Amino acid sequence: MQRREFVCEAYRFAPENGTLSLHYAFSTGERFEERLAFPAGVELSESLDRVFRLLLLACGVSYYKAFVPDRIRCSAFPLDVVTARFFTDFYIKGLGEFAWRNGIDLARLEFVPDTVPPASPLRLELPRLTCVPVGGGKDSIVTIECLKQADEPLVLFSLGNAAPIEATIAQAGLPAFRVTRRLDPALFALNEAGALNGHVPITGILSIIVLACAIMRGFDTIAMSNEHSASAPNIADVNHQYSKSFEFEQSFSRLLDQHVLQGVRYFSLLRPLSEVAIARRFARHPEYLPVFRSCNTAFRQVVERRGSSWCCDCPKCRFVFLALAPFVEHQRLIDTFGRNMLDDANQIDGFAELCGLLGHKPFECVGEIEESVAVMTHVAGLEVWRDAAVVRALSPRLPRGDFDALFTMRAPHQVPQRYLAMLDACS
Repeated sequence: MQRREFVCEAYRFAPENGTLSLHYAFSTGERFEERLAFPAGVELSESLDRVFRLLLLACGVSYYKAFVPDRIRCSAFPLDVVTARFFTDFYIKGLGEFAWRNGIDLARLEFVPDTVPPASPLRLELPRLTCVPVGGGKDSIVTIECLKQADEPLVLFSLGNAAPIEATIAQAGLPAFRVTRRLDPALFALNEAGALNGHVPITGILSIIVLACAIMRGFDTIAMSNEHSASAPNIADVNHQYSKSFEFEQSFSRLLDQHVLQGVRYFSLLRPLSEVAIARRFARHPEYLPVFRSCNTAFRQVVERRGSSWCCDCPKCRFVFLALAPFVEHQRLIDTFGRNMLDDANQIDGFAELCGLLGHKPFECVGEIEESVAVMTHVAGLEVWRDAAVVRALSPRLPRGDFDALFTMRAPHQVPQRYLAMLDACS
């Protein structure tokens, strides 16, 4: 049966325990309730209500993708045309990889607007405090340590309690708070029964959750850790990292500033940097090597299925190992991952994919092909790596990359001048 319409039905906030309930339905009867657990004891304000409305629309993407109808309607509140267009883009571009993998054309997808004018933004006066969302990988660690060096007042945020995130927060030694997200188990049952599944723009959802926390906890800046490379597509116009891209950052900032609220800055501190430049900065903080992890196995939805170490057999493990190889002492890097990934002949094809020799850039949060090429050819000239199986197999097949060019500051970005000075100071 064709699911002809997806509806964002309602949202309810319980201040006494901080629970936000989000309700969705397909016109053919399937219903869902998602719950977000925020800090308790915060009263609902007009500004917070506006952000909760954005959350209702954003979190719906996880359920919409089960049957992908062309029409999405909001019955919880009147939806203006500007917000409708923003979320139409958010779904189409954020589900780009999902659509490509499933052979689906999302071109006709639309949020149906009501005949109401876009709202004027509310103005907030919040304390000077920067919030850094922590992902458990190298990027947010570089942001944290850069801002710590500048003595910037900081608070850390996590969505959920995955072990690498908790360990990173503990190592940073800064105040932190957490929000948990509970997807409706009915969605997993549908997936088991054959409903469509795939990657969603989770960083966009997280960004709106942190925005709600800015109002609840009182901070005026959200410093993300999305790098220049996140804007590069994987294939054609499909970008696995759309909601980490500069395009999303600009679009989201514009929506907030013009129609939602003013007084909260949202930008990515690392936008001017390549992945490899971030890796070099991260290597200066070896105390995080035992705790950080980018491997997706550590962040699976089902807690019991989460990995407790690097899997060493995925694009993210390969790319992070390669990116750190020029900067972390040889044996220490091997000990961190549990094996020498560059000396494993079974990994040759995986690294070849990173370097553009097979297929397209993997659908993962990895650096650009040019970065992988530059690092692979660079380590071929280092005594400790040049005889490793992967390096010997691939480096003769690659053009000589411009390794030094990876460390230049890049445009475009939205980093405020004060924060740009902090980034320069810790280069």
